[in-house]
Amino acid sequence: MNNFIAHILVVDDDDGIRSLVKKYLNENNFLVTTSDSAENALEKVSIIKFDLIVLDVMMPGKSGLEFIKDNKSKIDTPIILLTAKGEAEDRVGGLEVGADDYLPKPFEPKELILRIKNILNKTKKNNQKRIIEFGNVKINLNKLLIIKKENEFKINNTEKIILERMINNPGKTFSREDIGKMIDLEKERSIDVIITRLRKKIETDPKNPKYLQTLRGAGYVLWIE
Repeated sequence: MNNFIAHILVVDDDDGIRSLVKKYLNENNFLVTTSDSAENALEKVSIIKFDLIVLDVMMPGKSGLEFIKDNKSKIDTPIILLTAKGEAEDRVGGLEVGADDYLPKPFEPKELILRIKNILNKTKKNNQKRIIEFGNVKINLNKLLIIKKENEFKINNTEKIILERMINNPGKTFSREDIGKMIDLEKERSIDVIITRLRKKIETDPKNPKYLQTLRGAGYVLWIE
């Protein structure tokens, strides 16, 4: 694995496209696993940590969009959608539910490589965000510590998981369901308590938050940019 740039999962019900994409990615030093359905892809992502998923939208059974809706908050893996030419609605829908990019069919293999590398580079930079400062707050995820003015606050692993996801997705709204899946917790009230606790550690005025805000009817968002 050390000789490969990244491990890519290619999901498409078309045998020809799977074979061609795998061949081209292999030639460009990517390790590739393939799936012919969303259901089979889910089995593989449950046991293998992929660096990126290339996902067809239109497939028998569960569609690519349904796969993203059901699993994006759990797998946290970048996704490039493959869409038929003219399916603007699917492309927009895919970006709305969490896809990172899309590529209309037919496509040039070189363009797919460029898009994959761009996303991997962006992901690498995001994964390095372990220490961040905004306002009068410094969050150090390595030390599980929040420093606000002269005060230090420890954070537990649950708080760390939520903060890490939000820090690397600033401006993205996370529903209570999304957060519940991150930390394996279903009770909405308990999630609200965790967010309230984090606000006390981050905000100057927790009752009127500037950074960790509530979007009524949608969820929570961290504004740090």
